[in-house]
Parts: sequence; C-alpha cells; structure tokens
Amino acid sequence: MPRLLHTGQVIVDLVMALDTLPATGGDVLAKSASFEAGGGFNVMAAARRNGLPVVYLGRHGNGRFGDLARAAMQAEGVEMALAASEGKDTGLCVSLTEATTERTFISHIGAEGALSAEDLSNLTPQPDDYVYVSGYSLLLEGKAQPLIDWLLALPREIVVVFDPGPLVKAPDSALMAALLPRIDIWTSNGPEALAFTGAVDIAAALSALNQHLPAKTLLVVRDGPNGCWVGRADEIEHVPGFKVQAVDSNGAGDAHAGVFIAGLANGLNPSEAARRANAAAALAVTRWGPATSPGTAEVNALLAE
Repeated sequence: MPRLLHTGQVIVDLVMALDTLPATGGDVLAKSASFEAGGGFNVMAAARRNGLPVVYLGRHGNGRFGDLARAAMQAEGVEMALAASEGKDTGLCVSLTEATTERTFISHIGAEGALSAEDLSNLTPQPDDYVYVSGYSLLLEGKAQPLIDWLLALPREIVVVFDPGPLVKAPDSALMAALLPRIDIWTSNGPEALAFTGAVDIAAALSALNQHLPAKTLLVVRDGPNGCWVGRADEIEHVPGFKVQAVDSNGAGDAHAGVFIAGLANGLNPSEAARRANAAAALAVTRWGPATSPGTAEVNALLAE
C-alpha cells in the first residue's frame, strides 16, 4: 500500500488567538493559548486521518517539546523512522491568529533542523510511496544537501511532492535548480506561487511554473475560499471551494495537501482528489489550531451536501 514519507520538520506551535497584532513595542492580551504539534505534523495528520499510512523521516528532540511532538505523532499512528536526538529539543513556533483569521509565525528550529545521509538510510522507499519535501528544509544548512542527494538518488517511480512554503521565493538557488527536475507534484498557495515565479496573478504563475518544472509535473495551487487550480502543462482546471465561516486559516493548506495526496494514493484522479482536499481545507478553517484536518467521514459528509 502507498505511504507518505515526510521529510520536513515537526515542531511545536504555541498557538495564540488575538484581535490584532500590537504595534512594535506594544502589548496585547491573547484570547487563548495552547501548545500543539505543528509544522510537518499537520500534513501527516491530514493524510493519516484520510487513510494513508505515514512515516516521518525527520529528527525529533529529547526535551518536553520532543515529547509533545512524539505523543501527537503516536496518537495519529504516524511511524517515526528515527529515535529521539540526544542533546537538543524539538523546535518551537509562536503562531498568532488575528480576528481576521490571518496568522503570523515566529519559529525557532531545534533538533529537526539537521538530517544526515545515515538518518535517511534508515528507511527504504517503496515504488508506490509519496515523498513529501518542505521548502523550509532547503533553508537548513544541516539538512538541505543530504536531503537533496537522497531525493535525486530515488528511483523515478517514487513520487516527489514539493511544498515551497512562504520562505522559498525564487527558483534560481543551486539547491532548487537541482530539485526542480525531480518534482512530480507541486503544492502551494497562491501567494507562494506568485513569490516563487514573480508573476502578478495565479494564471501567470501557473504558466511560469510550467517553464521551471518538467511537463509531467502535477500542479496544485490553492486559491483560498475559491478552491484550487490543478493539472499538468496546458491542462489545468479550476476546482471550486466550499463556502464556510472561517475562524482560523492556520493549517488549512496542510490539510489540503495531506488529503490531496491521500486521494491520489487511493486511486482518485487529480480533480477528484482536489475536490476532497478543498472540502478538508474548508472544514479546517472552521476550527482553531494547526492540525485541524477532518477525517474521511467528515469530508464525505461535506461532499454529499
């Protein structure tokens, strides 16, 4: 059975809800605060809740945040390929969600910021696996090169999924140049696609992405409540979203990505998988917190309405 092999970073989110961010030097009282597993955990939880086995290939620390991250992964049934790293804890992200549902992140990288070729040799990918790569990983000096070397050595039948995230904003770094020909699925939101390509709208960004990626690459670009765009080369279609009352956009894109991959792994075509992913993202924004993806039954119920 296909699996999702996640090579990104599981961190712990300090999630706080507030009316609006204070000005520099200011102060504000949050309406709520909690520690939650986040980062790469969000995608893995979404995939697991929709029937896809998941293996986390990254490191996790040996302190209280590492304990929280491991407990969350164990509760979701995520397999961990590595034992806890010694001498360093899992990293932390302060996640601030305003009343508009806009969120702001401040992150500190911990044990998950490094990965070696020896670490990656602990698991052998199978031909029907999906390997998930986060753009954040390409910014980590202790992880990026071993990860790229490992990805480029994978058999071609293994599907490589790339999520650029908000910090990878150009295709011209040496690491990106090496990775681009190996990307089988691109998944991002609209602003990330615009930043990466320098385009002024999603239509132009889709065209520009096709110039950087192999013709066979499946593009998925999310457009908020409008749904997403999905397809290859000149055969890209719009898949409408679902109207809901949003309270927190944190983790919605991760829910979309995890459920989309689970749909493909279960034999759906890209547009069918995208419709399920749109439903999952719509439900996710109606809930507070990072890993708010619904499970299969909830997605089915929304699709049946």
